[in-house]
Amino acid sequence: MKLSGEQLESLYTTMVKIRRFDEKTTELFNAGLVKGTAHSYVGEEAVAAGACANLREGDYIVGTHRGHGHCIAKGARVDRMMAELMGRQDGYCRGLGGSMHIAALDLNILGCNGIVAAGLPIGTGAGLAAKLRGTDNVVVAFFGDGGANQGVVHEALNLAAVWKLPAIYLCENNQYALSTATARTTAGESIAARAAAYGIPGVRVDGNDVLAVYEAVRTAVARARKGEGPTLVEAVTYRWGGHSMRANLPEYRTKEEEREWMERDPIARFRNHLVDGKRATPIRLKELEESVELDLDRAVEFAKASPEPTVELMESSVYATHIQVSEPATRAGRELTMAEALNEALRGEMERDARVFVMGEDVSLIGGIFGVTRGLRERFGEDRVRDTPISEATFVGAGVGAAIAGLRPVVEIQIFDFVALTMDQLVNQAAKFRYMLGGRPTVPLVIRGPQGGGIRLAAQHSQSLEAWFVHVPGLVVVAPATPYDAKGLLVSAIRDDNPVIFLEHKALYATKGAVPEAHYAIPLGKADVKRAGKDVTLVATQAMVSRALAAAADLEKEGVSVEVIDPRTLVPLDEATILTSVAKTGRLVIAHEAVKRGGWGAELAALVAERAIDVLDAPIVRVAARNVPMPYNDSLERATIPSQQDIAAAIRGLL
Repeated sequence: MKLSGEQLESLYTTMVKIRRFDEKTTELFNAGLVKGTAHSYVGEEAVAAGACANLREGDYIVGTHRGHGHCIAKGARVDRMMAELMGRQDGYCRGLGGSMHIAALDLNILGCNGIVAAGLPIGTGAGLAAKLRGTDNVVVAFFGDGGANQGVVHEALNLAAVWKLPAIYLCENNQYALSTATARTTAGESIAARAAAYGIPGVRVDGNDVLAVYEAVRTAVARARKGEGPTLVEAVTYRWGGHSMRANLPEYRTKEEEREWMERDPIARFRNHLVDGKRATPIRLKELEESVELDLDRAVEFAKASPEPTVELMESSVYATHIQVSEPATRAGRELTMAEALNEALRGEMERDARVFVMGEDVSLIGGIFGVTRGLRERFGEDRVRDTPISEATFVGAGVGAAIAGLRPVVEIQIFDFVALTMDQLVNQAAKFRYMLGGRPTVPLVIRGPQGGGIRLAAQHSQSLEAWFVHVPGLVVVAPATPYDAKGLLVSAIRDDNPVIFLEHKALYATKGAVPEAHYAIPLGKADVKRAGKDVTLVATQAMVSRALAAAADLEKEGVSVEVIDPRTLVPLDEATILTSVAKTGRLVIAHEAVKRGGWGAELAALVAERAIDVLDAPIVRVAARNVPMPYNDSLERATIPSQQDIAAAIRGLL
């Protein structure tokens, strides 16, 4: 395809703007105005410029830590980018993200990323969102040769190929992962050749030839828009500078190699092509270059004039406002199991909101191994109830990307111990995305699944891991104990604009309780006083709630009045209800199934000690699992998990 003179000038301007932006950034870094670090894209300009020239406004990109060029090529404003690099409030991320996390959601730039290759699952999710909406939008997910060896790259390629997602995975092979040469770390004839394993096209192109990149990506974009699936493009290029502006590393490349690649300068090469082919004059190109300089001078002044962000802005950027709902006036209803109540919540929200969809291992055809999603496939179809490959990191990351792109995914972790495979996508991506982008975007994502012991599944299928997630700002953590709470809290979790970790105790799936037939929601951050009392406050979670109530009933026969509180959500926590109860009783016992050391109960104990130590008449006591992995032997498992008798004994010890 022959490009018009206007298109050629646009390519040239973009490349020059990328180079001069990063050269200017280096100057500002050395002057102390850009702090931390930044990663120069100088030498690689043809890749971003050629790729993004094929994209429309509705198309998505996901960048890397070396992402200034990606943003500029997709149309980002250099003044707001420069303000972000200086950590100023008028930056794209209001000074909270910095160089490695610049994003512009109004341009569908879904963020650059400080974690190598982490953007690919997110980009995959954006592609899934485009497909589910029935648009012909595409996503370009950039990654480097170092990132090519990350597991999520292979998982993302496989998932996109299986689902025929409209994605172009663009590897910028600059031949070094920090200091390590690709030839020393990467097997096979090329990175592009790996595409054959997934049955998709793989193309290797000269990444210093902007027209070659343009043509390769044009073909891939056309294929994606037609619904034919993803393409892997490898653009071979070279970064002129070191890994980052901050790095002070020994030399790892020869001067001869660096000089050889600089002689292949993509901008000089394209300039010669335009002039020699009489597609542009040197004077016209000089005018374009001067226009870039003027834009950058203005950008620097804009950034310098921008105010610093405030602590108030910083703290308000972590969470989106939680939905405001009222609990039902009555809890009367049919007897349902917790699994049935959860299913009813999912069904109701999927009927109410077409943006809600479910994915995970075995959730569609058989309805999940605990039956929570049973019947949803028949009601809503396979597009909205998706069985995934066993690729937890990537399908969770795809959930993050789909949420950022405007859908409301509910992702099941089949056994919650497997969540360890997903921690980057949850902790570094979902939890931080809103914050790193200045508190503007939302990530309406639910990660749900079964945790806990009691059914003899041993150490790798029985953990209670809520403390991991309570520790992470940006995550909501929900832990229901009854079918009534499970339904109402899952509805609220799906409607919330924050990433929610929704923990279901596998031993509670078959427990029954009254559940109103009407669709209802329970406020996040509102505890439930399961039993009123005046002598001791007993805060219990999940499977410990029923044991706490049983212990309280027994102690009542001894004249001891126990107030049992189920927090229901651990983040946000209803501190007021707990502190009010402790002020009344003067004693606190905390019961949870997770191991005692570093458990959620330690955080609650610290909170009460800090806020209400003067009202305590006795030490705070925690009743929790022994500090051992869950054993397989049934008698040892019973000895590990706190019992009703353990809770009662702890209370007696305070009186």
